Amino acid sequence: MHLTKTNPDANLYRYYHMDIVKGLFGDWGLVREWGRIGSSGQLRTDWFETEHDAKGARFALHMTKAKRGYD
Repeated sequence: MHLTKTNPDANLYRYYHMDIVKGLFGDWGLVREWGRIGSSGQLRTDWFETEHDAKGARFALHMTKAKRGYD
């Protein structure tokens, strides 16, 4: 899932990218990358016991980002 937030008047060009990945030991990861469009940004992985838990966390983050103006 790839989200962006832009406002040329404020020189605001941001992105937020989320992926669900399967781990080596049967766990599931939510990989997040964010930063300014055109830069490498920051990367973080949060691990969950089930795919359902990872998808729930992704949905919650998506709703938070949507409230902050990402689309």
